[in-house]
Amino acid sequence: MSACVPAPADSARTKHVHPPHSPPPGPRRFRIAGADVSASIAVFLIALPLSLGIALATGAPLQAGLVAAAVGGIVAGRIGGCPLQVSGPAAGLTVVTADLIQQYGWRTTCAITVLAGLAQLGLGCLRVARSALAVSPAIVHGMLAGIGVTIAVAQLHIVLGGTPQSAVPENLAALPAQLANLHPADVAVSVLTLTLLFLWPRLPGRVGRVLGKLPAALIAVAAATALAALTGLRLPKVDLPSWSSHALAALPDGPVLGLVAAVLTTTLVCSVQSLLGAVAVDKLVAARPGLTGRVRRSDLDRELLGQGAANVVSGSLGGLPIAGVAVRSSANVAAGAVSRNSTMLHGGYVVIAALLLVPALELIPLASLAALVMSVGLKMVSLNHIRTVTRHREVLVYAVTTGGVVFFGVLEGVALGIAVAVGVALHRLTRTRITHEETEGGHHIHVRGQLTFLAVPRLSRVLHQVPHGADAVVELDGSFMDHAAYETLQDWQKTHTAQGGSVDITGRRPGLRISEPVEVDDCRCRPWTAWRNHQCERPPTATAPPDAGSQDTTGVADLTGGTGGTGGTGGAGGREGTTTSSPTDLARGISAFQRNTAPHVRGELARLAREGQQPSQLFLTCADSRVVTSMITSSGPGDLFVVRNVGNFVPPPGEESGDDSVAAAIEYAVDVLKVRSITVCGHSGCGAMQALLGTEPGGAQTPLKRWLRHGLPSLARTPGGGDGAGGPRLAGRAAADTAERLCLANVVQQLEHLRAHESVSRALAAGGADGGLELHGMYFHVGEAQAYLLAEEAGEDGEAVFRRVLETDLTA
Repeated sequence: MSACVPAPADSARTKHVHPPHSPPPGPRRFRIAGADVSASIAVFLIALPLSLGIALATGAPLQAGLVAAAVGGIVAGRIGGCPLQVSGPAAGLTVVTADLIQQYGWRTTCAITVLAGLAQLGLGCLRVARSALAVSPAIVHGMLAGIGVTIAVAQLHIVLGGTPQSAVPENLAALPAQLANLHPADVAVSVLTLTLLFLWPRLPGRVGRVLGKLPAALIAVAAATALAALTGLRLPKVDLPSWSSHALAALPDGPVLGLVAAVLTTTLVCSVQSLLGAVAVDKLVAARPGLTGRVRRSDLDRELLGQGAANVVSGSLGGLPIAGVAVRSSANVAAGAVSRNSTMLHGGYVVIAALLLVPALELIPLASLAALVMSVGLKMVSLNHIRTVTRHREVLVYAVTTGGVVFFGVLEGVALGIAVAVGVALHRLTRTRITHEETEGGHHIHVRGQLTFLAVPRLSRVLHQVPHGADAVVELDGSFMDHAAYETLQDWQKTHTAQGGSVDITGRRPGLRISEPVEVDDCRCRPWTAWRNHQCERPPTATAPPDAGSQDTTGVADLTGGTGGTGGTGGAGGREGTTTSSPTDLARGISAFQRNTAPHVRGELARLAREGQQPSQLFLTCADSRVVTSMITSSGPGDLFVVRNVGNFVPPPGEESGDDSVAAAIEYAVDVLKVRSITVCGHSGCGAMQALLGTEPGGAQTPLKRWLRHGLPSLARTPGGGDGAGGPRLAGRAAADTAERLCLANVVQQLEHLRAHESVSRALAAGGADGGLELHGMYFHVGEAQAYLLAEEAGEDGEAVFRRVLETDLTA
């Protein structure tokens, strides 16, 4: 051993001696998480009957559905940019594929699928995937609804035992004759399938929750197959010919322009559906606790490459076109998948089934598959989407797109939808409402919409209806003002104030991005923060006349000049040029609310007045004036039931604190208001915590000292502040000082006090299918404007951990 140690004098040799190290680790073993295995089985059980049903609906060989499902799972699952999205034959492609098969035949349709895949590869290389999301959601939802109606009407004929026609009008015209010539066996199988599809997810009780884990589609098709086999019903069934006779792609044959249109249509529908599906999967992943950090957000350009590669392979092997499928993707996420392995495994299962389960698959009645696909088509007409587009005043775009797809085709319907969407956008841009109303306090001019040069004549005419010397309020309710409208309004403001009148311009400040500061006399306030204006420091000579703001002609900010206008749309701010508080400031803030905010919230408050409060959360926090609950939680009237006190304390039940207000509020919130969650929120720089650290035993028992005794348990569990070891901590950085450690410990301690209250413990024990009551701890750092939430899991040392809430945690 001594021979291995160099002599101290041999410095040259010493330089070349390396410290011992452990041998390099062996090759990493490929492992598949158990969650991925179980999720892949769930997805496979859904994909198998749906793939056959979609192939049946398109008129393609039934094996083509299995080929597309396998390729979508393996190729798109491996290459795609959305790990948990499941790709395969999609209902949204049914109408497109059926038209192609009817016009060009099956082998040319396969070639079109290959060319569409190549086009997707090109678009992915050009990195234009995000551009597809610029299509109005009303157009996308309308397209899917139109496809769903087309699918449902066509499959209804198979459900009744007949044969569908090529278009919706023809299917509707043939429906009376089909109803007069029903096939009882097909109808019986279809009714059983639809009944199980509807009732299976709604089975009650514990047995229902266990059985509900099995896919309804599999149960419905399996039951219909068993009924047909046991009763000996004679009806058409699945026919899977030998794979040796399976038709592959051939060179495209047909008019060039028609083939180009077919490739573009297939590319458009496949790409848009897949990209929107990836965005939807990101939202589902973000809603699953603990999964956001393990599964990356979708790379849409890579997803387009994966879909393109899958379509090239599927078309070459004689499969249907491929896109991301919402039903299978949502089932994959809900089943607990954590990586792309679940998608790839499901594709492998489809290959095994296509090779080994052909005899079992050939027992499935076609009427059962038709009923399954018809239900999928009906679900594509989503009432939730209709309500959404109605709320956003885009129902016309939705209706035109749906009708165009139903009566003319997918490409034609989408083109009509885009044309109507552009027309609606131009109409909104040019439709500006300008009203003038004379009130007791003066004249009120309300501008709704965008102020462009097209509205300047009307604006000028209304402005000149205000008499000289009168008080005027101009309310701008829009997000854009061009230069012509700006100069018109500014020139009139200068002229009117010079003639002894006053002008107060309120509402959104036009022409500025929301992040741009506004400079008026060295005051940097932002248009959306009227509550900040009282912090603006003006030069000592800033005691200007009421219209001083109109003297600046260098920017848009001078439009906020006038008699006390805040320029914002909300808050009780509006105290420019002062940092003191007085009754005048209070009155000015109330006036700003009545003028700027009340018109926007009056309808909502009227609804709350009629219906009563129905908050979802009890928010218990400190009385510190810097903690603005509605701001840091982005909540509005009626959302939070707020309890504030010094130190955000929750006195344990039974204590003689002399004040039962906190316990009464907790009982009222839980038992009467039925809140779903309670949050205890501490904050940095808390004066109560500072006072608690400086409290000495003895002395006069003032009301404050008597109240602070509820924080003594928190002090005991704080390192450096008692006899406790460890303590709650912030993830990512150490606590600044003992006071911050006490703030964190206090939140955890008050949650323990909260659980001891009878109403809370009863609600927590009740639980239920809806999740019951939830408790949350929160820490808000005032100086950083950063919120931290108490994590459900403890740190390595077993102590509670507060983790930062970032925008990327919640957006998809």
